[in-house]
Amino acid sequence: MAQGTRSKDWLRPAIAVAAIGWGANQFAPLIVLYQQHGVSVAATEAMFGLYAVGLVPALMAGGRWSDRAGRRVVVLTALLVSLVASVVLMAGSARHGLLFPGRLLAGISSGLAFGTGAAWIRELSSIQAHHQAGARRATIAMTIGFGGGPLVAGLMAQHVSRPELWPYLPQIALSVLALFAVKRARGDASGTVAPMASTERRADHDESLSKHLLVVSAPFAPWVFGTAAIALAYLPALVADRAGSQPLTFAAVATAIPALAGVIVQPLAARLRPNARNGLLPKAMLIAVGALIVAVWAASAATVWAVLIAAAVLGAAYGVTQFAGLADIQRVADPARLGVATSAYQALSYLGFAVPYLLTLGHARLGWSPVTGLCVISIAALASLLWLSIGGRMRRRPGQASRKTTVEQSRPCAAAAAGG
Repeated sequence: MAQGTRSKDWLRPAIAVAAIGWGANQFAPLIVLYQQHGVSVAATEAMFGLYAVGLVPALMAGGRWSDRAGRRVVVLTALLVSLVASVVLMAGSARHGLLFPGRLLAGISSGLAFGTGAAWIRELSSIQAHHQAGARRATIAMTIGFGGGPLVAGLMAQHVSRPELWPYLPQIALSVLALFAVKRARGDASGTVAPMASTERRADHDESLSKHLLVVSAPFAPWVFGTAAIALAYLPALVADRAGSQPLTFAAVATAIPALAGVIVQPLAARLRPNARNGLLPKAMLIAVGALIVAVWAASAATVWAVLIAAAVLGAAYGVTQFAGLADIQRVADPARLGVATSAYQALSYLGFAVPYLLTLGHARLGWSPVTGLCVISIAALASLLWLSIGGRMRRRPGQASRKTTVEQSRPCAAAAAGG
C-alpha cells in the first residue's frame, strides 16, 4: 500500500463502486415501463443482455490495465463512462434506440470498475486488523449500489411526471460526487507493489492462480449472482400479476430487498471461521444451497409475501458468497496481479446471471414447472458444495507453499506502508 494511506481512504473508491453499481441496476425496474411505452419484450431483453456484452471484456481489460497503470485512472474512467451511460439512457426517453448503447456503456463501466475497485478497496484496507476487511467493504459498496439504484429508480418512475427521464438523475449526481472523491483518493497501487523476484516465479504463480480459478472459483463463483438473479429476475415474475396497481413499486422493493439483506448479513459473514484447507467457500456454499431450498418453497407457494421472504434469504446468500469469494481470490492472488485476479473472479461470478434464462429455457423446452427447475438448480448447487468440501482437500496442499512465498514477498510493502 502506498505511503500516506489513512484508515478511511477506502471510502473514496467504495463510493465510486457504489455509484457504478447504482448505474448498473437502475435500468431493471424500468423494463416494465419501457414495455408499456411500446418497446417490445425482445428488445428489452436484448438491452438487458447488452450489459453483459460490455461487462465481461471490460472486466479483464480493466484488471490488467489497473495492475499496470494504477487503480485510480481505471476507476475514474469507469465513472466517466457510467455518467455518460446514464445521460444516454435519459436521452432514450425520446429515442428508444439510444437505450441499447446506454446499456452497453453501463456494462463497460461496471467491468472496468468492479474488479479494479474491489482490488483497490482491499489494498486500502490492508492496515486493518481484520484481514478480510477489504472483501467485506467491497461487497457492501457494490451491494448498496445494486440495491439503491433500482429502488430509487423504480419509486421515482412510479410517482414522477416523466418516468423515463428523471429516475437517472440520482446516479448522475452520485457519479459526479464519486469523481471528486476518487480524484482526491490516496493509496493508488500504481508503482507501489514490488514485482516478483523472477520470471520463472511469476510464471509459476500465474499457473497456480489459473488452476485455482478453474478448480475452485469456477464451481463457486456463479452462485454469487446466481442466487441474486433468482431473487431479482425470476421469482418476482412468477407473482407480478398479483402486485396490484403498483407494479413498478413492487419491482423496486423486490429488487432492493436482496441488496439490503446482502449488506445486513456482512457482520455475520465476517464471523465465519475459515477452514484451514478450504477457506470460507464451503460454508458460504452451504448457505447458498439453503437459500435455494427457500426459493423452491416460494415458487411452490407463489405468493407475493413468499417471494419477498425468499428474496431476503437469497440476498443474504449473495452477500455471504460475494464476501467469501472475494476474500478467497484476494488471499491467493499475488499483490502484483491483484487487479486481474479479482476481475477474472468477478467475470466468473457474473455467469450466474444466466440462471433465470436457464430456468426459463427448462420451462419452455422441457416443460419444467418453476418448482422443478429450482429443484434442479438446487441439486447443481449441492454438487458444487460437495466438490468444494471434498475435492478441495486435494487441491489445497500443493498451493500452500506458493501462497506462503507470496505473503513473505508482500511483507516489505506492508512494512514500507506502515513506516509511511
